[in-house]
Amino acid sequence: MELIIRNVNSQPIYDQIYTQIKAQIVSGALGPGEALPSIRALAKDLKISVITTKRAYDELEADGLLYTVAGKGCFVAERNMELIREQHLKELEGHLSAAAELAKNCGVSREELLDMLRILTEEAYLHERD
Repeated sequence: MELIIRNVNSQPIYDQIYTQIKAQIVSGALGPGEALPSIRALAKDLKISVITTKRAYDELEADGLLYTVAGKGCFVAERNMELIREQHLKELEGHLSAAAELAKNCGVSREELLDMLRILTEEAYLHERD
């Protein structure tokens, strides 16, 4: 498992770890039941605090992406595809809401915005078939 921590980034380190591990789980790069490095080992590898690593793992566990076995470590949970879909839908809604607000502030009509979305989705789905 490869993680890249950027100190120049304004994103907290625990959140960078959380985001990268979550992305690897969602993409399938980390499979269900796969062991993660111990909190101490990861902290040592990344040259960060054990507390920071623990917070990232705790957040992942709270979101149902990891589970802990006492004395054995942390493992990737069975992927609940419905939960992952809900998380993606929530993120999508946030992006669409921001786009709608920006369109309104720029004087773009609903029809123009819907036309833009229609064109973009047609292009996206065309590339998917290629």
